[in-house]
Amino acid sequence: MSGQESEDMGAESLSEKSRMIPSLPPYDMDDQLLPREPRSTWCCLAWTLLIVTMNILVFFMNLLLMFVIFTIVLLPTIVVVYFGFQCHSKVLHSAAHYCRSFLDDSSSSALIILGFVIMSPLIVAAMAIYCSLARRFRLFMCLQPYSRAVYKGVRWHWYEEGGLCCCARGWNTQVKAWV
Repeated sequence: MSGQESEDMGAESLSEKSRMIPSLPPYDMDDQLLPREPRSTWCCLAWTLLIVTMNILVFFMNLLLMFVIFTIVLLPTIVVVYFGFQCHSKVLHSAAHYCRSFLDDSSSSALIILGFVIMSPLIVAAMAIYCSLARRFRLFMCLQPYSRAVYKGVRWHWYEEGGLCCCARGWNTQVKAWV
């Protein structure tokens, strides 16, 4: 009986000690000014709108960069498949001069197949180019957390590290990665 009571007592003292620590401290104490002071309602709303707008702009910048890169890299596939479908007699059967003199149904089918075969390696190359540019320009570091709107004193790392999204800092030529 005394062994059971000592185990229960140890569990109680452990739970009492765990109540004393409200939460784990942040990993980097320089990131925050302790204690964090919440903003007023209107100030929080204004900061929320600013951060949401900034995150939407960063999202559309990423989307535009991805669209441009994929369009440029996949342009050969787009052209080959377009001419294949345009000159095939079962699909569009264009009356253009190149369709009548150079491309028949079998060569149009070959263009269509070639276009779809070269598409997958070009998609991989386009994604590798996009990922390397996004990493180099640190585009994902521009996305800001919502806590910047709720609390005062949360530091903006991109400003301290050399400008918006750390793009103003010099290129690091030492770091290389194979994609």
